[in-house]
Amino acid sequence: MFIMWSSSQDQNGRHLRFFLIGLSHDNLVNHYQSNFRLMQNHQYSLHELENMIPWERELYVTMLIEYIKEQEERQKLKG
Repeated sequence: MFIMWSSSQDQNGRHLRFFLIGLSHDNLVNHYQSNFRLMQNHQYSLHELENMIPWERELYVTMLIEYIKEQEERQKLKG
């Protein structure tokens, strides 16, 4: 996965190094665990997950975490 991004420039001359820095917190174990949880608990397909752009996946996971936190807060308020 990181081999593809290790190139210093893409066809347009833009640097791709920021992918390595921006996604350095995610490792292979976390990637597969997240995929499994998203498929089992939130009805994402493996095809959908694997075809997401890395920043797009990060965005959806962040939004899902926020949604879950909001749901938990609503449950606490109900009783």
